[in-house]
Amino acid sequence: MRDYELAFIISPTLDDEGATNIVDRVSGMVKSINGEVASVDVWGRRTLAYPINKHREGIYVLLSAKMSPEGLGQLERDLKLTEEVIRYMLLKLDN
Repeated sequence: MRDYELAFIISPTLDDEGATNIVDRVSGMVKSINGEVASVDVWGRRTLAYPINKHREGIYVLLSAKMSPEGLGQLERDLKLTEEVIRYMLLKLDN
């Protein structure tokens, strides 16, 4: 298992409860590939550097997890299919 950071932006059209549901769903995606969520940090609503899908702001979330590299393809595919996640970036942390 390796350490990863997953930063993603949720659509600003959701309210706080909807954003919490998306964070829970992404955490569930990590757990479904036998990963462990270490921490979730919701940064809140921020202005984007450039418009994404006609949105000028988004809800930023940083998730730290331990996952095996074999499940990353499944995780990325699930993130791409989640309409509420407008951008994501998955980074492997060096130890």
